[in-house]
Amino acid sequence: MTMVDFASELGISRSHLNDIEKGNKAVSPQKAVEYAQILGYSEQQFVRLALQDLLDRYELPYSVELSKNSRGL
Repeated sequence: MTMVDFASELGISRSHLNDIEKGNKAVSPQKAVEYAQILGYSEQQFVRLALQDLLDRYELPYSVELSKNSRGL
């Protein structure tokens, strides 16, 4: 699969995908859920990665662990 094909599958431009890959743009938790659904992967894992990336960008010494909200929100 090419970058163009992958970007198209996610509904974003190739340049936006390239910016994400290079670390120039972050993925929001909401977008992480959307991408996980499109690709058939765990939403929880994608959200965890998106949040961890934000912490790493700010060089904060924390790691993210997620569990699903019991209210299902």
